[in-house]
Order: sequence, then structure tokens, then C-alpha cells
Amino acid sequence: LLGELTASHVSPDSVQLEWSVPEGTFDSFTVQYRDAQGQPQALAIDGGSRTVTVPGLSPSRRYKFNLYGVWGRKRIGLISTDAVTGEDISGPLLCPLHSVVPVAAPAPPKKEPPSQPILGELTATHVSPDSVQLEWSVPEGTFDSFTVQYRDGQGQAQVLPVDGGSRKVTVPGLSPSRRYKFNLYGVWGRKRVGPVSTDAVTGEWRCGLHPPDSVQLEWSVPEGTFDSFTVQYRDGQGQAQVLPVDGGSRTVTVP
Repeated sequence: LLGELTASHVSPDSVQLEWSVPEGTFDSFTVQYRDAQGQPQALAIDGGSRTVTVPGLSPSRRYKFNLYGVWGRKRIGLISTDAVTGEDISGPLLCPLHSVVPVAAPAPPKKEPPSQPILGELTATHVSPDSVQLEWSVPEGTFDSFTVQYRDGQGQAQVLPVDGGSRKVTVPGLSPSRRYKFNLYGVWGRKRVGPVSTDAVTGEWRCGLHPPDSVQLEWSVPEGTFDSFTVQYRDGQGQAQVLPVDGGSRTVTVP
């Protein structure tokens, strides 16, 4: 259940949004708004967050922000709020009346603008009858987040947000023996880079009756980062098993 959405810490080029979740948890959130040119923008946020700063806005302009919660394959919400960005007060300074000897200030070093990150190849691994694990690389730069787009068994468009530190994600809830096309976009500031694409055919249930032979685990890290994770369990023969997971992941499939 989503609570109230409020805007705080408003500056000429950014707005901080805060919200609450009175009940339950979400896998992720999505903030939608239109930029100064009227183009729709989307900002993906991990499910443990309750605040986000929307950058790159224009001064003295009214914006409307919509927040959705993503839970499994459902989009829950929306809640909305308006905010007016501050006025850009930068301008010439008034000189004092008494005589001042001007002193040339050293020129500040030129900052090279950050180069646009690059998406690598997208591949499908660990294909089961009802899920596909996707993996990708980022040969250069970093992304704020990623978005996986595909169509489900009924032909409906689906969007799966992924945090910028991840390099793989498991797409759940698929139909067996079906070909899917997956598109991956990288989100960098206000730009969407990509897509890179791959196809995968889900497996077939043996005898049509067997239940899945794997379990997908998902978790969140509300604050800070970890170098890695470890999943421990006992297999069907009662033997202890250990599954290492890299620190950027928030989901894993236990076979």
C-alpha cells in the first residue's frame, strides 16, 4: 500500500520526493513526469528507497510527479504531487562604492563532461519453463538504472526495472515452450541508451505435470552496499549447499 507523496528540498534544477509505504513491500518504484520540453521521463528506484532526487529540471517551472509501486508483475498506484522549481538567482554582483583594485582570479580547470556509457551484449542464460535469466555487460561508464522490456504470453507489454549496479536479472512468470524477445535499455541521467536485444525460448514441463525445479529469491538493501551475498540451503538429499551471489545482485535462482 502506497502512502502520501511529498516534494521537499526544491532547488532551481532539482526536486527531492519522499513517500511512505504504510503496509507491505514493493520490488521497485517508478517516478514519471514531463521535462521542460514536454517529453515523458521515467526514473526507476529500488524497492527499499523512500526518497529520490529528480535532477536536470528547469528553474521557475511547475512539474507534476507520479509515483508507481511495482510488485511482481503488477504496477500499483499512482500517487502524485506538484512542485515549482526555484528561481535561478545567479547574476552580476553589485560592486562596493569605494575603490577596488581588481585581481585576476585563476581560471578554473576545465572539467571534461562525463562520456556516455556503453551497453554491451545481452545474453539469455538459465532458461526454465517459466523464467529466463538475462546477463549483460557495460564496457564503458556507468548507468543509473536499467529497464528490461518484453511481451508476456498474452502479448501485453511488460517493463522490469533493474538497479544500475546489476548485470543480470531473472524475468519470472513466463509461459513454457514460447519464444520471447527481450530489450534492455540503460538509463543515464535523462537519457535512455539502447536497446540491446536477445531472444530466448522457454523450456517445456516434463510430462506437462511436474512443478518447477528451482526457486527464485529476491531481496533489497535499504542502505549501503555489500561485496557479495551467500545463500545456504539443503538439497533434496539433505546435503548442505552454498550459492555465492555478487554484491550488485538483488535476485538469484536456486536450482
